[in-house]
Amino acid sequence: MRDPYAILGVRRNAGQEEIKAAWRSVAKAIHPDHNRDDPLATERFAEAGKAYELLRDPVRRSRYDWARREAELRRMEAMKEKMRGPAPSEEPVGSETAEEAVSRIFGVSPQPGAAASRARASATRQADKAGPATEPQPEPVTEAKQESATSEPTSPRRSAAPGAELVAALVRRIRDRITKTAEKVPDLVVDVPVSVAEVMSRARVSVVLPDGETVKVAIPPGATDGHVIRLKEQGYRVAGMTRGDVVATLRIAEDGPFRTQGLDLVTTLPLELQDAVLGCEIEMETPNGPVAVAVPAWSGSDKAIRVPGKGMRGADGEHGDLVVELRLVLREKPDDRITDLMRSRRDGLYL
Repeated sequence: MRDPYAILGVRRNAGQEEIKAAWRSVAKAIHPDHNRDDPLATERFAEAGKAYELLRDPVRRSRYDWARREAELRRMEAMKEKMRGPAPSEEPVGSETAEEAVSRIFGVSPQPGAAASRARASATRQADKAGPATEPQPEPVTEAKQESATSEPTSPRRSAAPGAELVAALVRRIRDRITKTAEKVPDLVVDVPVSVAEVMSRARVSVVLPDGETVKVAIPPGATDGHVIRLKEQGYRVAGMTRGDVVATLRIAEDGPFRTQGLDLVTTLPLELQDAVLGCEIEMETPNGPVAVAVPAWSGSDKAIRVPGKGMRGADGEHGDLVVELRLVLREKPDDRITDLMRSRRDGLYL
């Protein structure tokens, strides 16, 4: 199946309400009954339905996101290997000295007399292979004596200096590799469903990651729906790379009696006809304790009553409001008096 986010046209961090709205819009646009001339309408509608079923389930959605990130990591590793190219073949050391070999590998300049020593060693080997063809002449002997006489005697301190430089260069190389910042693994993005009570009490919520590990998310003061919390180095692990972060997005549930709009608490108050007409005062139970709500006379279902300071607490100590939306309801059993009154109002009859 194609990317379900692309099928529904939503972001990867979209909430459930956004996904539901996108599904309704897509289903209405591609429904086979509205696209009878399209032979692929049924197939596209079924594909969109599967995408919605996957994204609406938090567990299946987390598994899909985890599998997609793992595939991206493997693709990144393959691209790195391709960019590095094949490993260079080892060159034969030949007759170079150990100091020259270390210098060539680690990029350290060899000692000044190393090239001359290498040339003399090569000449000596070639002479040994040729054998004594003629008697040695006095001139070469004299020349050798002059060379040995003019060359400075090598002291133990001078011969040890290049070795110390090579060791120091090797230590610098190792230190640079250790202190070099490793590449970081992509962050793990998860949605954390919480209740209004958990947000107001700033509880610590447990979240199960796609790899089975459980982390604790502490809800900070003033958190609202969509608040992002970053947990440093608690995400995916990949060998040779810095561990990624967990980016947790709070999703406040709206299936209870209270929902949120920023720092405001929103709830619905059922109201009978006589209370809506005459007005009343009703005590409501809220997460902040009991609150008295004064309903003005002649209040309809389109009215909302705002109680200041009875909402959620912000990070700076301020509080939102309690917003009470009125909902006009009738009693379960008909009331004859109310029925006669409404009939008289409609038909103009007076009792």
